[in-house]
Amino acid sequence: MFQLVIGILFPLFTLVAAGYGIGRWIKMDFRPINRINMDMFLPALVFSSVGTMPLDMTQVPLLSASLVAIFIPGLLMVPICRLFKLPYKVWAPPHMFRNSGNLAIPLFTYTFGEDAIAPAVLLLVVSVCTHVSLGLTLVSKGNPLKQVVRMPMFIAAIVALILNLTDIGIWEPLYDATALLGQTAVPIMLLSLGTQMCNMRLSGLKVGLLCTLQSLATGAVTFGIIYMLIPLPTMHLQMMLLFSMLPPAVMNYLLAERFGLEPAKVASMVLFGNFLSIVTLPVLLMIALSLEPF
Repeated sequence: MFQLVIGILFPLFTLVAAGYGIGRWIKMDFRPINRINMDMFLPALVFSSVGTMPLDMTQVPLLSASLVAIFIPGLLMVPICRLFKLPYKVWAPPHMFRNSGNLAIPLFTYTFGEDAIAPAVLLLVVSVCTHVSLGLTLVSKGNPLKQVVRMPMFIAAIVALILNLTDIGIWEPLYDATALLGQTAVPIMLLSLGTQMCNMRLSGLKVGLLCTLQSLATGAVTFGIIYMLIPLPTMHLQMMLLFSMLPPAVMNYLLAERFGLEPAKVASMVLFGNFLSIVTLPVLLMIALSLEPF
């Protein structure tokens, strides 16, 4: 089991380490590349995956589980924030919106193979759409609807769903083109995550550790609810255990910075949370691979 886990995680952490090297020594600015990835490569991955994945009532349990994995931590953070006197708008979103992109998709792909790409993309789409709607509602007073409908990833998901559900299907050359573009998204996400590690500061270690412990606790409770109440096939169940306890998404920092919600603290949560996944992911992966449906 240990060798299997190392074999799964080694390619991921190798690319993250390469990204760290790029950020540390080459000092390459990844912001334009990240923009291209968000506006082109990831939408292409979403389009090719959602447009061809089986969409029927069998997907409802996974969709329900993904929403539970987002909402329950938000509810759990209410008493936690009151107990520790923490600002809810700063501390709750990192536990609700986890790294379902540049960590989850490669992790699921290397762990479960190509069969996991479509459900992994579904989890990403749900996470992103709720983050730019519910997440924006939590941290701002404005209406986030305009930002949601303008996102290329959202547009790609809607078009792909229409083609899929109407049985029109995707023109094969178009599928080949978007699938090829989508393959670019995963390594770029990992390299980008590595470059972000260069911004870690020891002064934020306490905040990062506290957030990681809270994240594992809220994620464990959430997965317990999913395990007991939502019937999932084995692979989806294993994916949800990992999904429920992933580190925070980078978008949490971007929104905190935009709305002035202690961005330095949120940056520490995101960076140290993802860095500490070097320790937490092998343990979670070993637990996940040993899981069976209830």
